[in-house]
Amino acid sequence: MIMNRLLCALLCGFFSLGAGACARVKPWERGQLARPVMDPSRDTLGVAMARHMYFSREAASGGEGVGGGGCGCN
Repeated sequence: MIMNRLLCALLCGFFSLGAGACARVKPWERGQLARPVMDPSRDTLGVAMARHMYFSREAASGGEGVGGGGCGCN
């Protein structure tokens, strides 16, 4: 019973790794991916807020020009 569950869990884990694989993009689909709307850094305020939250949570400084500690008061 336990061995069957372990085997099932291992197989599910193995097949889930294959589900997250890279997809092949057809040449005629690449134009859609190259549009400016697909650029995640087009929203400068959103990117700045995400960086601030990351450095506040991780208690890290440097690399992005953000100073301070992990208290969120930088």
